[in-house]
Amino acid sequence: MLSEQQVNRAIELYADMIKKICMLHLKNHADTEDIFQTVFLKYMTASPVFENQEHEKAWLIRVTINACHDLIRSFFRSKTVSLDAVSEQLSELSIPDRDVLEAVLSLPVQYKDVVYLYYYEGYSAVEIAGILHKKVNTIYTLLSRAKALLKKTLGGDDFE
Repeated sequence: MLSEQQVNRAIELYADMIKKICMLHLKNHADTEDIFQTVFLKYMTASPVFENQEHEKAWLIRVTINACHDLIRSFFRSKTVSLDAVSEQLSELSIPDRDVLEAVLSLPVQYKDVVYLYYYEGYSAVEIAGILHKKVNTIYTLLSRAKALLKKTLGGDDFE
C-alpha cells in the first residue's frame, strides 16, 4: 500500500486530468467524483510499480477510462443527460472553449478518448496507441474521422 504522501502527490499532479476524462465519458459531476475516488483508491491499494512518471500517468488514464466504461455499462447508470446539465457541470472544471468542448462531447464514444489524449493531454498517436492498447494506424484513423466530424460540427476549415 502506498503512503499518504505518495497518494497526495499523485492527486495533485493528476486530479484535473482524471476529472476531465471522467466528465468526457460520464457527463455527470457526481459520477465523476465517484470514479475519481475509485481511481485513487485503486492507485493506493494496488501499489503499482512505475518505470517513470509517464508510465504512472498512462496507468491512471487507463484505470480511469476502464472505471468510466464499467460505470456506463452498469445496470444503475442512467442512459441520458441533457446538454444543459453537462454545460453547468463543466463550468466547475474551468475548461475554456465551450463550443469545441460541446462538439467533442457530441462525438461517438470511440473518438472521445483519442481526441482528449491527443489535443488536451498532448500525447502522440504512438503513445495513445500504447495507452489504449490499439494499433497506431487505428489511432490515426480515429483522429482523422474525429477531425472530420468536428470540422462538420464546428463548420471550420482550419481545425487542426
